[in-house]
Amino acid sequence: MSKGVLYIVATPLGNLGDMTPRAVETLSHVQVIAAEDTRHSLPLLRHFGIATPCLALHDHNERERSGELIARLQAGESIALISDAGTPLISDPGYHLVHAAREQGLRVVPIPGPSALIAALSVAGLPTDRFVFEGFLPAKMAARRHRLEALRIEARTVVFFESGHRIVESLGDMVHVFGADRPAVVARELTKVFETIQGDALSGLCQWVQSDLHQQKGEFVVLVQGVIPAENEETTAETERIIRILLAELPVKQAAALAARITGQKRNFLYGMALRIAEHG
Repeated sequence: MSKGVLYIVATPLGNLGDMTPRAVETLSHVQVIAAEDTRHSLPLLRHFGIATPCLALHDHNERERSGELIARLQAGESIALISDAGTPLISDPGYHLVHAAREQGLRVVPIPGPSALIAALSVAGLPTDRFVFEGFLPAKMAARRHRLEALRIEARTVVFFESGHRIVESLGDMVHVFGADRPAVVARELTKVFETIQGDALSGLCQWVQSDLHQQKGEFVVLVQGVIPAENEETTAETERIIRILLAELPVKQAAALAARITGQKRNFLYGMALRIAEHG
């Protein structure tokens, strides 16, 4: 008996015109659709005349439900995974299911389509040849600033997702950590009626969002240009080697302070580098 296929199906961010014919065909012909929120997805499915049964697969039940879905795939059923909007697994549920399916030698097939991450990058006007996606920042200020500090000297464009009820606080923390003048872009409600794409220095963006309650609603992608080191702050292999040696014996702050004495570079710059190495290796 042939085994089923797990399809990872991208769905529109908001504009139903972005639904691909292949996505409609796939969702119509699988035996079941695993949806992040069935109540959210049913109107989309009805719009395209898709009558396939749905079940919920979200952050709170994914580990438990994955075993059931793997068994159904092994029994020959094909399953489609969708999220509330965009491409599944990109800051959405699905990792445990896909990982389990691949471990079992099951076929996992992407059905490409909308992605807020890629859509925002394509219109931001920031460098896109190299970028890093950080998903959602922590909810608490201390943890959020700690995460941002580790990215302070990142040379690639950094991309975040954010919600309306935290966008002001997150932009404020970015100003605090990255500096007021760092170029950035806020992309809000992509493909929807009230889509807004605004570029400015971080301080300007923070003030703009704070001053307009309408710009504090919806779903956000925040893109921050990577740092361009000053000539005397270049990240050299030798500086990194020194910090790695010091981190083997000292906490991050002490390692950065001692590295500053050894290299003559700025302590804050070296602290960010040390924090990144300590967290990401």
